[in-house]
Amino acid sequence: MNKSGKTRIDFSILIRSILSLLRPLPRRGTTFVEKSNDITSFSLRRSVTFTTMLCFSEAKKGAGNSNFLQRLCLSEAIFSFIFFCFLSPLSVSSQTTTPPTKPNIIFIITDDMGYEDLGCYGNPYNETPHIDSLAKKGLRFTQAYSASPVCSPSRASLLTGKNPARLRLTNFQGGERKDTTSNVNPPPNWVRSLPLSEVTIAEKLKENGYATGMVGKWHVGGSPWEQGFQYSRMIGENSLDYYNYGIFEDSYKKVFKDKGKEYLTDKLTDYALEFINNEGNKNPFFLYLAYSAPHVLTIPRADKLAKYLWKYEKFEGKYNPNYAAMIESVDDGVGAIMKSLKDKGLLENTIVIFTSDNGGLAIPELGPQPTMMPNLKKWKGFVYEGGIRIPMIVHWKGKILDNKVVDNQIVNTDYYNTFLEIIGEKSIESLDSKSFLPVLNNTSTSKDRSEIVWHYPHFSNQTSRPAGAIRQGDWKLTKSYETQKCELYNIKNDEAETTDLSKKNKAKTKELNELLMKKLSEMNAQMPVLKVK
Repeated sequence: MNKSGKTRIDFSILIRSILSLLRPLPRRGTTFVEKSNDITSFSLRRSVTFTTMLCFSEAKKGAGNSNFLQRLCLSEAIFSFIFFCFLSPLSVSSQTTTPPTKPNIIFIITDDMGYEDLGCYGNPYNETPHIDSLAKKGLRFTQAYSASPVCSPSRASLLTGKNPARLRLTNFQGGERKDTTSNVNPPPNWVRSLPLSEVTIAEKLKENGYATGMVGKWHVGGSPWEQGFQYSRMIGENSLDYYNYGIFEDSYKKVFKDKGKEYLTDKLTDYALEFINNEGNKNPFFLYLAYSAPHVLTIPRADKLAKYLWKYEKFEGKYNPNYAAMIESVDDGVGAIMKSLKDKGLLENTIVIFTSDNGGLAIPELGPQPTMMPNLKKWKGFVYEGGIRIPMIVHWKGKILDNKVVDNQIVNTDYYNTFLEIIGEKSIESLDSKSFLPVLNNTSTSKDRSEIVWHYPHFSNQTSRPAGAIRQGDWKLTKSYETQKCELYNIKNDEAETTDLSKKNKAKTKELNELLMKKLSEMNAQMPVLKVK
């Protein structure tokens, strides 16, 4: 009250009060979990601030009427009491029934899907609308790599965050091929099964309160239930047959056996949906869905084949109709999973990654040639781009940008530390796993991936021979372990690796060769063994 008896409002105090309530939105670099919590509290503060401003505005108009001001202040006090005692707890209570704060992670990996097999990667023949939609609503990577040109080492690497050379698990299970014409033999003591001592990403996530599920192809030795997966549906018997297969359910004692009724890809999707339905509104979950398709044998569902046969001649026989139909079944599975997430209100709290274990198979093996990489060199089994460059799509509604193409170099060992950082856990100290979370937060971020090393000291089923490779920036060197010959390519200008620059740029060739051998030595990599003459 002033001397005249009239009420006086100190608007400087009002302004300071309002500014204290209006804290800024979370800054870049804040974790996804912090962003969600801060945005919710920001909305509540803004609502209270707006009401407070209205009250003071009316108070100013009625400042000469002390009774009016008393009534107004009493009303505001009652409103604030009701808001914070009733409305605010309701908001907190509703959060307890919504999906958990830590994001769910769904990792979908296909078998031998080539870099150019999807519509969103330029394929005009295969129909993949659901996966294309995933890319349109997320990030599509153009320089994502597998850690190995064959499946078992690649899968072991993404599960552990370690390079196959470091694990010494450098070939696919059963890969014992030798060549009598060669001057070398593969290393005899390479590791055939992922040791139980290795801590998988499933075990790390389980330690952090995640429900963990594995569905599909395992193929790293042992079993998923021994490596941190609580829910396991592992393809076992007749793993290449899409209508006469067996699936182990959480142990070797319980087996689902199909006798020509349920298409394998569809069955794997059903298991994935079962896991999501069981865990969707409980703990955060991690689902590792490893489709066995497209791979070999190329056995499609009959009802999907006709349309690809109708357009076979239009594309001059370049594409395999059976293979295309198999990919469509995978695409259907992705669509079903995304629909399930949407129906359950889980889309905004689930990161979905789609990728392949290695490059596509572009020669006949157990049937006609499955696919082709017209713009890349070679195929599965080779350390050239066709054998190691893979499709990779990341979708996270509301958390990352839509329809963006990312050129940063990523290798599948990087998932390990990325997932740990996403859930707010400390990354492991690793020379092989580099988190790409900064790229997800800001696609313009230039990720310092340093060098990527590939080591395949074996003879593959796909005609490749023992070799290694290293990529550093735009430069890539490949090396034959039989002849010691090196090839040098500038991938930025020549991703098809058509022009060997090793003779023109001897300094860079020498530098990268020395770096490759240094890195392999640091990893204690096993090299091919020279034959005794």
